[in-house]
Amino acid sequence: MEARTIALMILAPFALFFIYAIIHEYRRYRSEGSATYGLVYDEESGTTHVTGIVDGEEGYDPEDFDPGDHNERQSRDEA
Repeated sequence: MEARTIALMILAPFALFFIYAIIHEYRRYRSEGSATYGLVYDEESGTTHVTGIVDGEEGYDPEDFDPGDHNERQSRDEA
């Protein structure tokens, strides 16, 4: 196989996913208006993820995070 064909086979799924994401976000924008995205902390799992943030709420600030606090809450809940 030619190098171009191999490169196209590798990059095509990523390009298709990128195009799908653009279309999906555009349709969401048309129906709901602009959105604010940010980092959100999940207290149950102790993880963060990027998602839409509701108006009036603030995003998660990693500098304010204390990992020991999460572990202390878990031990208090278990006791």
